[in-house]
Amino acid sequence: MPLKNRITDVRTSLANRRTQRRARRQLSAELAAFQTPAERAELDLILGRHNEAETAQIRDILNQQDYERMRTRIAVGGYRG
Repeated sequence: MPLKNRITDVRTSLANRRTQRRARRQLSAELAAFQTPAERAELDLILGRHNEAETAQIRDILNQQDYERMRTRIAVGGYRG
């Protein structure tokens, strides 16, 4: 493969990765609005209507946000286990 084609492929790949990261950050910000137990329950019901493959990225983001919230609570309030 000529060098020019390789460079074009790398640039395209990098642009695609930037676009995917930007979309994931935006989705993460939108999902962060669902904080109360009622909001999360409603979201879980909506996600339950779809298969795992369709909701994997959303569930991954929600799990990461839950982890971060719990970690923050423990750091601020101390461990009470």
